[in-house]
Amino acid sequence: MELWILGGSFLLLLLLGVPVAFAIGLSSIATLLAADLPLALVFQKMVGGMQVFSFLAIPFFIFAGELMLHGGIAERIVNLANRLVGHVRGGLGMSNVVGCTLFGGVAGSPLADVSAMGSVMIPLMKREGYHADYAVNVTTHASLVGALMPTSHNLIIYVLAASGIAAVSVFNLILAALLPALLLTVANLVAAYGVAVKRGYPTHGAFPGWRAVGVAFVAALPGLLVVGIILGGILSGVFTATESAATAVCWALLVTGLVYRSLSWRGFVEACAKACKTTGVVLLLIGISSAFGYLLALYEVPQLTGELLTRISAEPWVIFLLVNLLLFLLGTFLDMAATILICTPIFLPVCQQAGMDPTQFGIVMLLNCALGLNTPPVGSTQFVGCAIGGVSVGQVMRSIWPFYGALVVTLMLVTFWPALSLALPRAFGG
Repeated sequence: MELWILGGSFLLLLLLGVPVAFAIGLSSIATLLAADLPLALVFQKMVGGMQVFSFLAIPFFIFAGELMLHGGIAERIVNLANRLVGHVRGGLGMSNVVGCTLFGGVAGSPLADVSAMGSVMIPLMKREGYHADYAVNVTTHASLVGALMPTSHNLIIYVLAASGIAAVSVFNLILAALLPALLLTVANLVAAYGVAVKRGYPTHGAFPGWRAVGVAFVAALPGLLVVGIILGGILSGVFTATESAATAVCWALLVTGLVYRSLSWRGFVEACAKACKTTGVVLLLIGISSAFGYLLALYEVPQLTGELLTRISAEPWVIFLLVNLLLFLLGTFLDMAATILICTPIFLPVCQQAGMDPTQFGIVMLLNCALGLNTPPVGSTQFVGCAIGGVSVGQVMRSIWPFYGALVVTLMLVTFWPALSLALPRAFGG
């Protein structure tokens, strides 16, 4: 009965439009009352869930991304991307994919990526004769690569969500995400090029030459170096994964304030305010999800889910497909952090029993969450892109399938080809 109350009240509150954090908290309280357990458990689990040293990486990575967003990094990355691939048919679409990937590596946030790159590229593509739905789809799908980049705070959230089930290293997860991120970028380029050829979009001049590319690269290099600093610092042992986040903030301030001199005082205040707001939301979700996770474990939800899936089929590939389907469905209703925190304790044990490595499952989880970011009703990146492009969600959804296909192909390869996500961690002793 308590389990029915937990799941039923949570779904009902979501359908009523209650914010996810409050839906989780209220359903947890209702379950404790029904089970005659002390309500103090909720607050104990909340405080305990947030008192983890590794959580320091989350506000630092969020703040570094906001500084990059408000500090003029996007324009230099757009210039570099245009010079690299602008001469190809549908060159602005290709430039958009490359630019979003590069900025995603700097900011580590799909939402920041689509906000920064979309505000530059979507109006430019519309002026050059590209359809609005194409411009929005290219931008929103390319921005999803940011969820897999070393600066992504969602990597940290997954490591912490999995901590009670399996030991997952932050650094191993960062390495595991690099090849899938590259694959997703290539898949997005193929989709953007295919649609551009089909619609007959133009090229944009001849290749400007490697000298021009080099000049643009040097101009963008200080901002792009944040990824190299994080990976190099951890590999060399100079700092830990948590300390790398603080280093990213210092580097972002140095680049935007002293090198580019493009971060105004107003931009700095806005970056601080947005980082504080986002950090508060994320930590509230983490805290309240700790109480929710305690109840899931108490009522053996992971075991029951595993038994249900094994009744359907004992084949690992069928179980992996079903888990992907369930994660996708849940990701369309939940935000990325909430999906990770709620679903990891349920599905990670199931996939482990079927033979999937916890690090590989983390990349599968992040890709499913990225898919949800671009799917209504809670597709935040899609809503931002549509607002910038001045186009309806329905119109964008009608032409989304080539880009959706690129993301699904990447997800299937990561799911059924373990080496794609585990080769680099194993090469470095993970």
